[in-house]
Amino acid sequence: MKEKTFQNPILPGFYPDPSVCRVGDEYYLVTSTFAYFPGVPIFRSKDLVYWEQIGNVLDRRTQLPLEGAEVSRGIFAPTIRFHNGMFYVITTNVSSGGNFLVTAVNPAGKWSDPHYIRGAAGIDPSLFFDKDGKCYYQGTCERREGGKFFGDNEIYLQELDLKTMSLVGERYVIWHCALRDAVWPESPHIYRRGEYYYLLISEGGTAHEHAVTIARSKTLTGYYTGNKSNPILTHRHLGRDYPIVNVGHGDLVETPAGEWWMVLLASRPYGGRYRNLGRETFLVPVEWEEDWPVVNYGIGLVQDTERFPIKKGVPQFVTKSISKREQIMKNAMESVSVTFRTQSDIPLNMLYLRNPVTADYMIKHNPPEAGLHMRLSKNTIAELDTVSYLCVRQQHMSFEAGTWMQFDPASENECAGLVIFQSHKYHYQFTLTLDGDALVMVLTKYENGNATELVRTEVNIDPEIVNYFGEHYLKVVARGQKLFFYHTTKGENYTPIYVNADARILSTDVAGGFVGTTIGMYASSNGDEAGRRYAVFKKFYYNELRVEI
Repeated sequence: MKEKTFQNPILPGFYPDPSVCRVGDEYYLVTSTFAYFPGVPIFRSKDLVYWEQIGNVLDRRTQLPLEGAEVSRGIFAPTIRFHNGMFYVITTNVSSGGNFLVTAVNPAGKWSDPHYIRGAAGIDPSLFFDKDGKCYYQGTCERREGGKFFGDNEIYLQELDLKTMSLVGERYVIWHCALRDAVWPESPHIYRRGEYYYLLISEGGTAHEHAVTIARSKTLTGYYTGNKSNPILTHRHLGRDYPIVNVGHGDLVETPAGEWWMVLLASRPYGGRYRNLGRETFLVPVEWEEDWPVVNYGIGLVQDTERFPIKKGVPQFVTKSISKREQIMKNAMESVSVTFRTQSDIPLNMLYLRNPVTADYMIKHNPPEAGLHMRLSKNTIAELDTVSYLCVRQQHMSFEAGTWMQFDPASENECAGLVIFQSHKYHYQFTLTLDGDALVMVLTKYENGNATELVRTEVNIDPEIVNYFGEHYLKVVARGQKLFFYHTTKGENYTPIYVNADARILSTDVAGGFVGTTIGMYASSNGDEAGRRYAVFKKFYYNELRVEI
């Protein structure tokens, strides 16, 4: 009988810096969100493979101020832990406030306001609860003594008083890195197994040279001794054209069956060395040999197809197709279809860019006004400011995304439509606007902050359409690194507006930064404050397009 397998990544698209914990027979996982809001999605799973998003840890501005943040700033590297009936998430807002901790009894929320940790230098905080109940903070920062270059960091540990949410006692430097002159030792996590404390970190930076290394000590405060087999996981020796690259930033978890697994980030380049999808969440098995972890025993790599975790001490075998529950969870993670005329809430996996103005997004249910009323922001998405943009993550190399909107621009300043976005300097705007008295579709490419209008074409309303209410259907199709933009006023028989636009500018390899591409609905008055109106979005969808690339 064939052993059951799953496909990596387990969270496709822009889900970097994963952290995981287990409570009973359930697992909880969080990832970074940078300048997107709400922050830090939280997922639940029974098997480590199929995940259901149950909330967002940072869902209000008092927890997550993001004003003026560049897209790759904001929230870095959360860690989730559970202790004595309480969930803890600790992370860094590099744009405002630094390292902080939030708590919740119910992981779906409501999470507390931030407890900022005074004196907690650096980034990538983590927590470890020792057997005596004490809590310890781990972090990474520049060396206080003897640093030789930028990124020459140290890993430190200090007790955290959970009553006062403050660091107490002596601060210990417990490790630097495994390799000589390695850059960016970061993402520290401590675990206790047998007689050893284990310190798992990443080093080499989060690009091609990323690697996972480990050290151990019989005392918590160390000094920790590195594994002679370090790094225990990396793909940097496989070349830049390997299909899974920049693996790192791992977190370990033990299953009820006694297995160990690691969640980690990695990327899947396509169309060349371009990573439009950003850094995604992968899963890989871990075994122990001579009191050291061995990642994917006998293989040593992250694979796209991996065996399923053992359940209740027995390997899982393929006895039927994917279960209905698993299929529902998979569909929810990898596709979006929102009909705003009937849904009351914006789905948990949709994102705003920075803190939204709540009043600028209203869902109405009564015809003919039914839909998501998105107010035209005076700001544009090419600026570092609050903007009217509601989006989803790109999760596939080829996809189709579209919207049905109702919009009659009143001036040449007003526009609404779709944006496919990497940063304020690198994106495409596909919008409806006015050119004099003519209604036009415009596609504008932003590359390194420079705007190039690729097409401006007049929209002709078909006289056969009865009771036309200013309804427009827009979609963008990606086939690998080529983008195709379409429009119609009928909901069918789309007209191609522009074909073969270059998607490579949406990769971190061109644009820089740490995030993946997003696609969403956009509305702006381009600086016009007078009488800002609304675009009404009736529906938005995103799904995989299965084509050869």
